[in-house]
Amino acid sequence: MTTAPVSDLAVVQGPLRWDEFTALYWDRRPVLIKAALPAPFELREVFAATTLGTRPPGAYLMPPNAQFAVGRFQQSEPANWFPRSGDGSFDGYRRRLDAELAAFSRERRYALVVHAFHAFHAGQWERQRAFFEPLWERTGLPLSGAITTLFHGNYEHTPVGVHRDRFATFLFALAGHKRMRFWRERPWTEPVTTKLDYQAHLATSFTAEPEPGDLLYWPANYYHVGESVDGAVATSVNVGVPREAHRAVHDVDDLLLGRAADAMVDPDAALVRLPAATAPLSVPELPADGALPEALEQTLRVFQAYRDPDRMRDRVASVSLRDLSASGLCPVPPPEPLRPLDDGTVVRVRARVLYEPVGGALLCAANGHLLRSALTRQQAEPLLRRLAGRKPVPVGELLAGLPDAARADARDLLEALESFRALTRDR
Repeated sequence: MTTAPVSDLAVVQGPLRWDEFTALYWDRRPVLIKAALPAPFELREVFAATTLGTRPPGAYLMPPNAQFAVGRFQQSEPANWFPRSGDGSFDGYRRRLDAELAAFSRERRYALVVHAFHAFHAGQWERQRAFFEPLWERTGLPLSGAITTLFHGNYEHTPVGVHRDRFATFLFALAGHKRMRFWRERPWTEPVTTKLDYQAHLATSFTAEPEPGDLLYWPANYYHVGESVDGAVATSVNVGVPREAHRAVHDVDDLLLGRAADAMVDPDAALVRLPAATAPLSVPELPADGALPEALEQTLRVFQAYRDPDRMRDRVASVSLRDLSASGLCPVPPPEPLRPLDDGTVVRVRARVLYEPVGGALLCAANGHLLRSALTRQQAEPLLRRLAGRKPVPVGELLAGLPDAARADARDLLEALESFRALTRDR
């Protein structure tokens, strides 16, 4: 007779208490927090963000950050698989999709996955940042950034099957009924990293079934798979915090080349982007004239542009300000269009502004966006300090103490901060 596994899962009643969470569960064991409100995700906004995040770039091209599977088969063309604003909601989308699936095959199970999800709705991103900042205060800001992924569908199980991530995961249950199945250790002995057919290993697993409004957390060392319950459609958003397998080369890539646009879509696909040497390096055949072998010359040329200490100081400051102001949630929603600010417009700050003088410029960052201002630190600091007081102030008063030659630059700075959503007009 098989003995039922002892569940590592703790179940507690919300609200979420961060001191208790980090002391008892962080990197230790899974926990299901019932009614963990207020959560950063609201179903109506999640649907709106999904319609933006699944727009195909062309008639026959899949959205770069979205996946769609029918049964176990990943689809390679967008067809009519993705939500549209005209669907109105996930329920409307599901009804339309039922008709699409009926015309496509007899399979009625589907999975929609959207990566880099927090970049598609600014308000949602701001609430997510505020939600996790107390965790970063206790555990430190994740170096390579947290990832956010939407899961929607009535799939039999997660399309990749049983797997283990390098992320600790927070699952926000939004609609429907979903089951997460866990194993303390890898349940199979075959030399594979994921497994689709895992029925033989059910006896050694334990489960959690979060309901809408619940928050489920599990550490990175647990093998897991998501399952639908009785074929019902469920919607959830996962936030993954990198905890394992982080290598310094990832940060070198970000520093030298900038963060890849697709790094948060597939976090492992674009981690190492420095070009590799194509010429072979054979030690017995080193040139006799003292010249470097071509393989080393190729590598050296990659770094030649970064030998200037002033340039690297600028680069380090830019990356640091961008990531700190984004609070570990990159990529960030794009800035809004610039709008002119006249002297009579009353503004107030709504997000922190970080700045650092580098060379002859002032680097300013807010909400993960960066600008380079011609203002000096002495000119900008009184203005930014006044804004930091969070009291409404007319633009003309902010500019009043500046030399005439600096006012245009200061106005440009304020307009950019408004486009970054760090500044708002007081109504």
